[in-house]
Amino acid sequence: MIKIDTLTKNYGHHTVVDNLTFKCNPGEVLGFIGPNGAGKSTTMKMITGFVAPTSGRVLVCGHNIAENALAAKRQLGYLPEGAPCYPEMTPTTFLNFVADIRKLTGSHRKKRFDDIIGKLHLEPVLNQTIDTLSKGFKRRIGLAQAILHDPDVLILDEPTDGLDPNQKYEVRQLISSMAADKLIVISTHILEEVEAVCNRVIIIAEGKILADDNPQQLAAKSKYHNAVRIGLSNSNHFDEIRASVDQLISVKTTESDHEQNTITAIASAKETAPWREISNLISQKGWQVESVQLESGRLDQVFHQITRGVEV
Repeated sequence: MIKIDTLTKNYGHHTVVDNLTFKCNPGEVLGFIGPNGAGKSTTMKMITGFVAPTSGRVLVCGHNIAENALAAKRQLGYLPEGAPCYPEMTPTTFLNFVADIRKLTGSHRKKRFDDIIGKLHLEPVLNQTIDTLSKGFKRRIGLAQAILHDPDVLILDEPTDGLDPNQKYEVRQLISSMAADKLIVISTHILEEVEAVCNRVIIIAEGKILADDNPQQLAAKSKYHNAVRIGLSNSNHFDEIRASVDQLISVKTTESDHEQNTITAIASAKETAPWREISNLISQKGWQVESVQLESGRLDQVFHQITRGVEV
């Protein structure tokens, strides 16, 4: 649905996006992540035809965005950073304006309106001017215009920015429900969001792709993959438990968190968890513990290492 070939964007002597090449297929929810200034938003603007590349090309559903922009943009829904809307309009007039541009008519238009307004819970603010609305409602209106015409490709830049936890959950559920036959590309700083809704992740920094995999495989590169976290009810035997766990063959090292009253045992080999040895030791010693949890890995730790040039 999207094919990007050697995409580059220069501003003067500064290269913001550097020779990106990748393609995306239906059913993918791609998390496009990186540190500030990595080139994420610029790449999204080039995919949507908002910014012209210095070199390279973007195909959207087979249409070159530079040569056949209207055909490509018919397939696209775009939520830009900041969700700019016309502040003097109401959500009703703004969405009608978007529907006119998208040439939605008749019963199909009404069905799309009712569906989107209901799913994003916009009913209470439909007749207020947009400039009077909260950041969360403005963001939801921006998302509504992006999905109103039911596009095949959705490009969402920070889709849950400004939303409260309940609203974030609802938007993530909406994204998941739309994902089966669409391509959805999400740029976000929230790694929890990537793990919740994405089935593919591209990490970029300084305009270059550093990793391209699914979230589970990336998290498995973390030193915490197959680590065991022990939660203690009190700190009475903290040092004794840590010293004993440290001696186990399957444990490479341990980390302690006195504020959370936890000890994390890092596996000596990522393929083998020290779960059984630790469980047996706890049973033998008769220690009272609150929890023993097996970790699958931490995407945030892998992200930090990759973007700082540390091998994982």
